[in-house]
Amino acid sequence: MKAILVYEPGGPEALTLADIPVPQPGPKEALVKIAAIGVNFIDIYFRSGLYKADLPISIGQEAAGTVEAVGAEVTGFAPGDRVAYAMARGSYAEYQSVPAAMLVKLPDTVPFESAAAAMLQGMTAHYLTHSTFPLKEGDTTLVHAAAGGTGLLIVQMAKMRGARVIGTTSTEDKAQLALAAGADEMILYTKQDFETESRRLTGGRGVDVVYDSVGASTFEKSLDCLRPRGMMVTFGNASGAVPATQPLALSQKGSLFLTRPTLMHYTLERKELLWRANDVLGWVGSGKLKVRVHQTYPLAEAAQAQIDLAGRGTSGKLLLKP
Repeated sequence: MKAILVYEPGGPEALTLADIPVPQPGPKEALVKIAAIGVNFIDIYFRSGLYKADLPISIGQEAAGTVEAVGAEVTGFAPGDRVAYAMARGSYAEYQSVPAAMLVKLPDTVPFESAAAAMLQGMTAHYLTHSTFPLKEGDTTLVHAAAGGTGLLIVQMAKMRGARVIGTTSTEDKAQLALAAGADEMILYTKQDFETESRRLTGGRGVDVVYDSVGASTFEKSLDCLRPRGMMVTFGNASGAVPATQPLALSQKGSLFLTRPTLMHYTLERKELLWRANDVLGWVGSGKLKVRVHQTYPLAEAAQAQIDLAGRGTSGKLLLKP
Protein backbone atom coordinates (compact mmCIF):
# COMPACT_ATOMS: atom_id res chain seq x y z
CA MET A 1 0.00 0.00 0.00
CA LYS A 2 0.99 3.66 -0.30
CA ALA A 3 1.79 5.62 2.86
CA ILE A 4 3.57 8.86 3.74
CA LEU A 5 6.64 8.42 5.96
CA VAL A 6 9.30 10.78 7.28
CA TYR A 7 12.78 9.24 7.43
CA GLU A 8 14.43 12.42 8.75
CA PRO A 9 12.51 15.38 10.21
CA GLY A 10 12.57 18.49 8.06
CA GLY A 11 10.54 20.59 5.65
CA PRO A 12 7.70 19.43 3.41
CA GLU A 13 10.24 17.63 1.21
CA ALA A 14 10.74 15.18 4.10
CA LEU A 15 7.33 13.66 3.34
CA THR A 16 8.06 10.48 1.36
CA LEU A 17 5.46 8.43 -0.51
CA ALA A 18 6.48 4.87 0.34
CA ASP A 19 5.32 1.36 -0.56
CA ILE A 20 4.85 -0.66 2.61
CA PRO A 21 2.90 -3.83 3.50
CA VAL A 22 -0.74 -3.54 4.44
CA PRO A 23 -0.77 -3.82 8.24
CA GLN A 24 -2.58 -6.65 9.97
CA PRO A 25 -4.85 -5.75 12.88
CA GLY A 26 -3.54 -6.92 16.22
CA PRO A 27 -5.60 -7.72 19.30
CA LYS A 28 -8.20 -5.01 19.99
CA GLU A 29 -7.44 -3.35 16.62
CA ALA A 30 -9.37 -2.91 13.39
CA LEU A 31 -7.91 -2.50 9.90
CA VAL A 32 -9.49 0.53 8.21
CA LYS A 33 -9.49 1.09 4.46
CA ILE A 34 -9.13 4.86 4.40
CA ALA A 35 -11.41 6.99 2.24
CA ALA A 36 -10.52 10.52 3.42
CA ILE A 37 -7.73 11.96 5.59
CA GLY A 38 -7.67 15.18 7.61
CA VAL A 39 -4.63 17.47 7.40
CA ASN A 40 -3.72 19.22 10.67
CA PHE A 41 -0.96 21.38 12.11
CA ILE A 42 0.04 18.53 14.41
CA ASP A 43 1.12 16.63 11.28
CA ILE A 44 3.56 19.44 10.54
CA TYR A 45 4.85 19.37 14.12
CA PHE A 46 5.75 15.67 13.76
CA ARG A 47 7.22 16.14 10.29
CA SER A 48 9.42 19.03 11.41
CA GLY A 49 10.60 17.33 14.60
CA LEU A 50 8.87 19.78 16.98
CA TYR A 51 7.04 16.73 18.32
CA LYS A 52 9.35 13.74 18.74
CA ALA A 53 8.72 10.24 17.40
CA ASP A 54 10.75 7.19 16.44
CA LEU A 55 11.97 7.02 12.83
CA PRO A 56 10.55 6.50 10.31
CA ILE A 57 7.71 8.74 11.44
CA SER A 58 4.21 7.91 10.26
CA ILE A 59 2.14 11.02 9.69
CA GLY A 60 -1.53 11.89 10.10
CA GLN A 61 -3.91 11.83 13.04
CA GLU A 62 -7.38 11.56 11.57
CA ALA A 63 -9.32 9.72 8.86
CA ALA A 64 -12.58 8.08 7.87
CA GLY A 65 -13.17 4.86 5.99
CA THR A 66 -14.47 1.31 6.13
CA VAL A 67 -13.47 -1.51 8.47
CA GLU A 68 -11.66 -4.14 6.37
CA ALA A 69 -10.88 -6.64 9.13
CA VAL A 70 -10.82 -6.89 12.91
CA GLY A 71 -8.32 -8.47 15.27
CA ALA A 72 -8.93 -10.64 18.30
CA GLU A 73 -10.95 -9.25 21.20
CA VAL A 74 -12.68 -6.62 19.06
CA THR A 75 -16.35 -6.19 19.84
CA GLY A 76 -18.80 -3.69 18.41
CA PHE A 77 -17.12 -3.39 15.00
CA ALA A 78 -17.21 -5.65 11.95
CA PRO A 79 -15.97 -5.57 8.35
CA GLY A 80 -18.03 -3.13 6.32
CA ASP A 81 -18.68 -0.67 9.15
CA ARG A 82 -18.23 3.00 8.24
CA VAL A 83 -15.98 4.60 10.86
CA ALA A 84 -13.91 7.67 11.70
CA TYR A 85 -11.16 8.34 14.20
CA ALA A 86 -8.64 10.87 15.47
CA MET A 87 -5.39 10.77 17.45
CA ALA A 88 -4.17 7.51 15.90
CA ARG A 89 -0.98 8.55 14.11
CA GLY A 90 -0.41 7.06 10.66
CA SER A 91 -3.52 8.11 8.72
CA TYR A 92 -1.60 9.41 5.67
CA ALA A 93 -2.01 5.97 4.10
CA GLU A 94 -4.36 3.68 2.21
CA TYR A 95 -4.90 1.43 5.23
CA GLN A 96 -4.29 1.77 8.95
CA SER A 97 -4.65 -0.55 11.94
CA VAL A 98 -6.40 1.48 14.61
CA PRO A 99 -7.23 0.61 18.22
CA ALA A 100 -10.93 -0.21 18.15
CA ALA A 101 -11.42 1.92 21.26
CA MET A 102 -10.58 4.99 19.15
CA LEU A 103 -13.10 4.27 16.39
CA VAL A 104 -16.51 5.86 16.11
CA LYS A 105 -19.26 4.61 13.82
CA LEU A 106 -20.46 7.11 11.24
CA PRO A 107 -24.12 8.06 10.90
CA ASP A 108 -25.42 7.32 7.42
CA THR A 109 -25.98 11.06 6.97
CA VAL A 110 -22.26 11.90 7.30
CA PRO A 111 -20.01 11.38 4.23
CA PHE A 112 -16.43 10.19 4.73
CA GLU A 113 -15.09 13.60 3.70
CA SER A 114 -17.17 15.45 6.28
CA ALA A 115 -16.16 12.99 8.99
CA ALA A 116 -12.46 13.28 8.20
CA ALA A 117 -12.84 17.06 8.26
CA ALA A 118 -14.69 17.10 11.57
CA MET A 119 -13.18 14.54 13.93
CA LEU A 120 -10.00 16.11 15.28
CA GLN A 121 -10.90 19.76 14.91
CA GLY A 122 -14.52 19.17 15.86
CA MET A 123 -13.68 17.35 19.08
CA THR A 124 -11.08 20.04 19.79
CA ALA A 125 -13.68 22.76 19.42
CA HIS A 126 -16.02 20.68 21.60
CA TYR A 127 -13.65 20.29 24.55
CA LEU A 128 -12.56 23.93 24.35
CA THR A 129 -16.11 25.30 24.45
CA HIS A 130 -17.72 22.62 26.63
CA SER A 131 -14.98 21.67 29.11
CA THR A 132 -11.80 23.80 29.19
CA PHE A 133 -13.81 27.01 29.52
CA PRO A 134 -17.47 25.91 29.39
CA LEU A 135 -19.10 28.84 27.63
CA LYS A 136 -22.50 30.04 28.78
CA GLU A 137 -25.04 32.68 27.90
CA GLY A 138 -23.49 36.13 28.28
CA ASP A 139 -19.84 35.10 27.95
CA THR A 140 -17.62 36.81 25.39
CA THR A 141 -14.79 34.95 23.67
CA LEU A 142 -11.96 36.03 21.39
CA VAL A 143 -11.24 33.38 18.76
CA HIS A 144 -8.00 33.69 16.81
CA ALA A 145 -7.85 32.27 13.27
CA ALA A 146 -11.64 32.29 13.29
CA ALA A 147 -11.86 31.33 9.60
CA GLY A 148 -9.56 28.31 9.95
CA GLY A 149 -10.77 24.74 10.21
CA THR A 150 -10.93 24.71 14.00
CA GLY A 151 -11.85 28.37 14.27
CA LEU A 152 -15.04 28.03 12.22
CA LEU A 153 -16.12 25.13 14.42
CA ILE A 154 -15.34 27.00 17.64
CA VAL A 155 -17.39 29.95 16.40
CA GLN A 156 -20.41 27.73 15.71
CA MET A 157 -20.20 25.85 19.01
CA ALA A 158 -19.70 29.06 20.98
CA LYS A 159 -22.90 30.42 19.43
CA MET A 160 -24.73 27.16 20.26
CA ARG A 161 -23.85 27.86 23.90
CA GLY A 162 -25.07 31.46 23.79
CA ALA A 163 -21.70 33.23 23.83
CA ARG A 164 -20.71 36.41 22.03
CA VAL A 165 -17.88 35.75 19.57
CA ILE A 166 -15.18 38.20 18.53
CA GLY A 167 -12.93 36.68 15.87
CA THR A 168 -9.62 37.61 14.29
CA THR A 169 -8.45 36.87 10.77
CA SER A 170 -6.27 38.35 8.05
CA THR A 171 -8.59 39.24 5.18
CA GLU A 172 -12.08 40.56 4.53
CA ASP A 173 -13.03 37.37 2.66
CA LYS A 174 -12.07 35.25 5.67
CA ALA A 175 -13.91 37.64 7.97
CA GLN A 176 -17.07 37.11 5.94
CA LEU A 177 -16.74 33.33 6.32
CA ALA A 178 -16.48 33.65 10.10
CA LEU A 179 -19.41 36.07 10.24
CA ALA A 180 -21.47 33.61 8.19
CA ALA A 181 -20.57 30.93 10.76
CA GLY A 182 -22.02 33.13 13.50
CA ALA A 183 -19.24 35.43 14.72
CA ASP A 184 -20.63 38.69 16.13
CA GLU A 185 -17.63 40.89 15.32
CA MET A 186 -14.45 40.36 13.33
CA ILE A 187 -11.06 42.04 13.70
CA LEU A 188 -8.69 42.17 10.73
CA TYR A 189 -5.38 41.84 12.54
CA THR A 190 -3.54 42.98 9.40
CA LYS A 191 -5.24 46.38 9.69
CA GLN A 192 -6.35 46.64 13.32
CA ASP A 193 -4.78 46.04 16.71
CA PHE A 194 -6.73 43.12 18.15
CA GLU A 195 -6.03 44.10 21.76
CA THR A 196 -7.36 47.64 21.24
CA GLU A 197 -10.38 46.39 19.33
CA SER A 198 -11.17 43.66 21.88
CA ARG A 199 -11.14 46.22 24.67
CA ARG A 200 -13.29 48.62 22.64
CA LEU A 201 -15.82 45.94 21.76
CA THR A 202 -16.16 44.94 25.43
CA GLY A 203 -16.38 48.48 26.78
CA GLY A 204 -12.91 48.16 28.29
CA ARG A 205 -13.77 45.09 30.35
CA GLY A 206 -11.97 42.46 28.28
CA VAL A 207 -13.13 39.07 27.09
CA ASP A 208 -13.86 36.09 29.32
CA VAL A 209 -11.70 33.64 27.37
CA VAL A 210 -9.26 33.65 24.45
CA TYR A 211 -9.03 30.53 22.27
CA ASP A 212 -5.65 30.79 20.54
CA SER A 213 -4.26 28.27 18.06
CA VAL A 214 -1.75 30.73 16.57
CA GLY A 215 0.82 30.72 19.36
CA ALA A 216 3.93 32.88 19.44
CA SER A 217 2.70 35.90 17.49
CA THR A 218 -0.55 36.36 19.44
CA PHE A 219 0.07 34.97 22.92
CA GLU A 220 1.36 37.92 24.92
CA LYS A 221 -1.07 40.47 23.50
CA SER A 222 -3.94 38.02 24.01
CA LEU A 223 -3.28 38.07 27.76
CA ASP A 224 -4.03 41.80 27.66
CA CYS A 225 -7.42 41.15 26.05
CA LEU A 226 -8.74 39.29 29.09
CA ARG A 227 -10.92 40.52 31.91
CA PRO A 228 -9.69 39.97 35.48
CA ARG A 229 -9.75 36.22 36.22
CA GLY A 230 -10.23 35.49 32.52
CA MET A 231 -8.73 32.40 30.87
CA MET A 232 -6.06 32.20 28.20
CA VAL A 233 -6.39 28.93 26.26
CA THR A 234 -3.38 28.36 24.02
CA PHE A 235 -3.92 25.16 22.06
CA GLY A 236 -1.72 25.45 18.96
CA ASN A 237 1.60 26.67 17.60
CA ALA A 238 0.79 27.82 14.04
CA SER A 239 3.23 30.74 14.34
CA GLY A 240 5.65 28.92 16.66
CA ALA A 241 5.72 27.88 20.30
CA VAL A 242 4.67 30.53 22.82
CA PRO A 243 7.40 32.26 24.84
CA ALA A 244 8.16 31.38 28.44
CA THR A 245 5.82 33.15 30.85
CA GLN A 246 6.37 34.10 34.47
CA PRO A 247 3.45 33.20 36.74
CA LEU A 248 3.75 36.65 38.32
CA ALA A 249 2.71 38.18 34.99
CA LEU A 250 -0.63 36.44 35.28
CA SER A 251 -1.33 38.12 38.61
CA GLN A 252 -0.22 41.52 37.31
CA LYS A 253 -2.60 41.25 34.36
CA GLY A 254 -5.62 40.40 36.50
CA SER A 255 -5.15 37.04 38.25
CA LEU A 256 -5.51 35.28 34.92
CA PHE A 257 -5.81 31.57 34.26
CA LEU A 258 -3.53 29.98 31.64
CA THR A 259 -3.90 26.50 30.19
CA ARG A 260 -2.30 24.55 27.35
CA PRO A 261 -4.75 21.67 26.71
CA THR A 262 -4.64 18.79 24.24
CA LEU A 263 -7.45 16.63 22.88
CA MET A 264 -5.83 13.47 24.27
CA HIS A 265 -6.40 14.61 27.85
CA TYR A 266 -10.03 15.48 27.11
CA THR A 267 -10.82 12.03 25.69
CA LEU A 268 -9.09 9.87 28.30
CA GLU A 269 -12.09 7.57 28.65
CA ARG A 270 -14.08 6.08 25.79
CA LYS A 271 -17.26 7.51 27.32
CA GLU A 272 -15.85 11.02 26.91
CA LEU A 273 -14.57 10.29 23.39
CA LEU A 274 -18.03 9.09 22.35
CA TRP A 275 -19.70 12.12 23.93
CA ARG A 276 -17.58 14.52 21.91
CA ALA A 277 -17.47 12.55 18.66
CA ASN A 278 -21.18 11.72 18.66
CA ASP A 279 -22.11 15.33 19.39
CA VAL A 280 -19.91 16.55 16.53
CA LEU A 281 -20.96 13.91 14.00
CA GLY A 282 -24.61 14.22 15.01
CA TRP A 283 -24.51 17.99 14.48
CA VAL A 284 -22.78 17.55 11.12
CA GLY A 285 -25.31 14.94 10.04
CA SER A 286 -28.26 17.15 11.00
CA GLY A 287 -26.77 20.27 9.40
CA LYS A 288 -26.51 22.09 12.73
CA LEU A 289 -22.70 22.19 12.40
CA LYS A 290 -21.26 23.20 9.03
CA VAL A 291 -17.88 21.77 8.02
CA ARG A 292 -16.06 23.70 5.32
CA VAL A 293 -13.60 21.73 3.16
CA HIS A 294 -11.24 24.19 1.49
CA GLN A 295 -9.44 21.70 -0.78
CA THR A 296 -8.80 17.99 -1.29
CA TYR A 297 -5.41 16.69 -2.51
CA PRO A 298 -4.22 13.25 -3.67
CA LEU A 299 -2.17 11.45 -1.00
CA ALA A 300 0.95 11.93 -3.14
CA GLU A 301 0.52 15.72 -2.77
CA ALA A 302 0.64 15.70 1.04
CA ALA A 303 3.62 18.07 0.98
CA GLN A 304 1.66 20.69 -0.94
CA ALA A 305 -1.26 20.34 1.44
CA GLN A 306 1.02 21.03 4.41
CA ILE A 307 2.63 23.98 2.61
CA ASP A 308 -0.79 25.48 1.97
CA LEU A 309 -1.92 24.89 5.56
CA ALA A 310 1.22 26.47 7.02
CA GLY A 311 0.90 29.40 4.63
CA ARG A 312 -2.36 30.31 6.37
CA GLY A 313 -3.96 31.19 3.07
CA THR A 314 -6.66 28.56 3.49
CA SER A 315 -10.04 28.72 5.20
CA GLY A 316 -11.67 25.58 6.50
CA LYS A 317 -10.29 22.06 6.27
CA LEU A 318 -7.74 20.44 3.96
CA LEU A 319 -8.15 16.77 3.10
CA LEU A 320 -6.10 14.04 1.44
CA LYS A 321 -7.57 11.21 -0.66
CA PRO A 322 -5.72 7.87 -1.01
